[in-house]
Amino acid sequence: MAKTSSIVKNNKRAALAKRFAAKRAALKALSKDQSASMDVRFGAQLKLAELPRNSAPVRVRNRCEVSGRPRGYYRKLKLSRIALRQLGNLGQIPGLVKSSW
Repeated sequence: MAKTSSIVKNNKRAALAKRFAAKRAALKALSKDQSASMDVRFGAQLKLAELPRNSAPVRVRNRCEVSGRPRGYYRKLKLSRIALRQLGNLGQIPGLVKSSW
């Protein structure tokens, strides 16, 4: 199980990223617009830099829904490899069969 503080910090980052997504996208589009003047583009870039760092979606870490583990994460299932194995052995994941040969 991951530290609770790490999980809470990551959830806070995800919420900030969601809250500032529209504003961040608008400023990014304006700063990359070649038809806009250089002053407008530079101003948009400065406003983008003033946003909280944790509002960037890049800073959000993929974590397991069950254990909060950040490594060995399967995106499709939103589980870590360890939680996937445990739930699979219990038969709680449909279609997952433990292989034996």
